[in-house]
Amino acid sequence: MNSPQNSADETTPVTGEQDSGAPACVLSFNANDPSGASGIGADIATISAMGAHGLPVVTSLLIRDTAEVFESHEIDPDAVVDQARSILEDCTIAAWKVGFLGSAEGVSAVAEILSDYSDVPLVSYLPNLSWMDEDPQTAYLDAFRELILPATRVLVGNHKTLTDFLLPEWDAERQPSARELAVAAGELGADYVLVTGIQLPDQYIDNVLASPQGALCGERFERFDTAFVGAGDTLSAALAAILSSGTELDVAVSEALSFLDQSLDAGFRPGMGGVVPDRFFWALPPGEQPAEGAASAAPENAPLLDDSTPPPSSRNVH
Repeated sequence: MNSPQNSADETTPVTGEQDSGAPACVLSFNANDPSGASGIGADIATISAMGAHGLPVVTSLLIRDTAEVFESHEIDPDAVVDQARSILEDCTIAAWKVGFLGSAEGVSAVAEILSDYSDVPLVSYLPNLSWMDEDPQTAYLDAFRELILPATRVLVGNHKTLTDFLLPEWDAERQPSARELAVAAGELGADYVLVTGIQLPDQYIDNVLASPQGALCGERFERFDTAFVGAGDTLSAALAAILSSGTELDVAVSEALSFLDQSLDAGFRPGMGGVVPDRFFWALPPGEQPAEGAASAAPENAPLLDDSTPPPSSRNVH
């Protein structure tokens, strides 16, 4: 019997060139979330669903379920660097996604890698880190401001989270606009902000891409009182994947928000916590409804997660 061409003890020679027609590669730095709702698992699923190829680099190990984060175990920054350098020497990447990097030391290690590839677009996502102790959280955010934002093309985050991060002294009665957040981010080096979860009257939530010059585009969602987990990682990973194909930013943002909306609309509840976006909603057989416990069947008074939860789910996009 003839042996297969690629047996377990054989490898295909590396040519040094990416196959023509191969999906674009997106390298993601993020924590491992055992619930699969957020973190590196969410990035892999989203990037794959968008037709790109994910290169996952794990930065920390979250201890969490679908309701809350309990703690995080850091991965040695040298191990994070070794993960990234090994694959970067082999594959050509077309975009970066940065999620939770574990610690201030982890931020520094990742920033050093990013600096060697300044021409590759970076989408940075800032989750709510209120579960961290005060001192490590402050050190992390300071390092993120100083080292990650200067390399960032688009900073993605919930309106409240970005306000606390970019405008900590804000004390006006009105909430800051997306443009004002973009001005603050621009002073730290970021080109754009994609602000999610902006509260509007009449049960609507806005999601706006802005530069320091003003709002550029966005989508409005009807608000549902449902707790979602992993929405921010889904949106930012989708945006990175779309940008990896060379799509213009405003078009990429519109497509990423549409993808998020449909993922949340088809969301499901795997445990006793929040609803998880279904990044493969499009793979459901025609006419099949979301499983029991999905977003549409969530408890009416379930609280909204302030964390990675941009807009709650709806197909009513305006």
